[in-house]
Amino acid sequence: MTGPGRSRPRAGQATGRERWARLRRHLWQPPRPHGEQPRERAVGPLELFYDLAVVVLVGQAAHHLAGHLTWGGLGEFVAVFALIWIAWINASLHHELHGRDDARSRSTFLLQILVLVAMGAFIPQAGGARGAAFAIATAVLFAILTLLWLLAARGDQPGYRRASRLYVTGTAATAVLLAGTALLPAGTRVLAWGLLDTAYLAGFAAVTLTAVPDQPAALTVTGALIDRFGQLTLIVLGETITGVVGGLAVQPVGARTLSVGLVAVVVGFGAWWTYFDFAGNRQPRPERPAGLGWMLGHLPLTAAIAAMGAAMVSLVEHAHEGRTPAATGWLLCAGAAVMLCATIAACTGRSPAPAPPWPWPASRWAPCGPPRSFSASRLCSCSPSPGDSPSYAAWPTRPTYPPALLVAVSQPDPDAALRAADRSIARNGTSSMRVIRERRTIRSLTVPAGRLSRPCLRG
Repeated sequence: MTGPGRSRPRAGQATGRERWARLRRHLWQPPRPHGEQPRERAVGPLELFYDLAVVVLVGQAAHHLAGHLTWGGLGEFVAVFALIWIAWINASLHHELHGRDDARSRSTFLLQILVLVAMGAFIPQAGGARGAAFAIATAVLFAILTLLWLLAARGDQPGYRRASRLYVTGTAATAVLLAGTALLPAGTRVLAWGLLDTAYLAGFAAVTLTAVPDQPAALTVTGALIDRFGQLTLIVLGETITGVVGGLAVQPVGARTLSVGLVAVVVGFGAWWTYFDFAGNRQPRPERPAGLGWMLGHLPLTAAIAAMGAAMVSLVEHAHEGRTPAATGWLLCAGAAVMLCATIAACTGRSPAPAPPWPWPASRWAPCGPPRSFSASRLCSCSPSPGDSPSYAAWPTRPTYPPALLVAVSQPDPDAALRAADRSIARNGTSSMRVIRERRTIRSLTVPAGRLSRPCLRG
């Protein structure tokens, strides 16, 4: 019987199924295909939580190194840290290329964090009694990453399939070999981890650099990815403060011990200042080798910072002695040297920052006249452009402006300025970080009446 009374429940049931299908698609979306990497994306709290979990493992490795300042302890730290960092960059790149803000991504991050917790419990004795357990836990993590990359590769276009296949194969082989190291003796196991680290990084570089020339770029270092690397570096820098505070907490606090701890904090602050003024939050050049070198350069940089934190723990512990232990001094100085060299290498691969029109700090007191209408040829600024560091004291006095800014300032009102800037940005292919900076600069130039605000015009 098909009357009106029966048609309504069927329509209601169909509507309910459609709603459930829409909800399921919203909560559990398929991975984003290759080539659809978002150019403008904000780093969310999920990624920050994952980075914090990873740095807990880094802190465990650094704490173990602080108590074993020997060549064997250093080798174990490097091998374990490299495995942690490779797993982190795998998860970060997967989320950057294929992740979405849905229940699927959250579930996969949770699964990885659970395995990271198990790995962290085994790190203090990774070179000894719990080495086999650490190897198995790390193999499980790499197996999860292999599965994630494999699921993402199913929807690849033909131009991406070769690189995806090689990457999935290399990650799967690493997981199998890591599980196999559980059968090796303790001393040989750490050496095998180091060889696996080297082989994986070499394979990663080879897959990135030897892609077919006409293949579309599979990875662009966007502003979100730059923020992730800077975020991890910042949290690892926080571990240096943790090491100093932990060392002071277990020592009798005297003038010498406190002064040594404070000097160690100054050293950590100098590392922060150096990195974020010259390398952090800077877009690398668009060339493939430059982006690859920029990413891989963060491995020795973050490892050196973590090693400096371990040296600071030992430095505070021996502050009451007449002489710092040689191993502590060598580790602290070598870590600082590696950090500086890695920062220099990252600087050589980054895109040049837009030069502000006045050298800092003279720009703060540059005379400003009354606001006038927009004029690209007579624009001047009384402060550095947004995102630029005041540490660049040798900026040229001659202004150089981005194309979008020069187009925008010729418009009669703020809305027209932003629309003109967007058209110029799209036409010139400006990078995402540069887009954000230029839009901020344009907004700072405009007031409701369409006049210049902080910057001024000179006659």
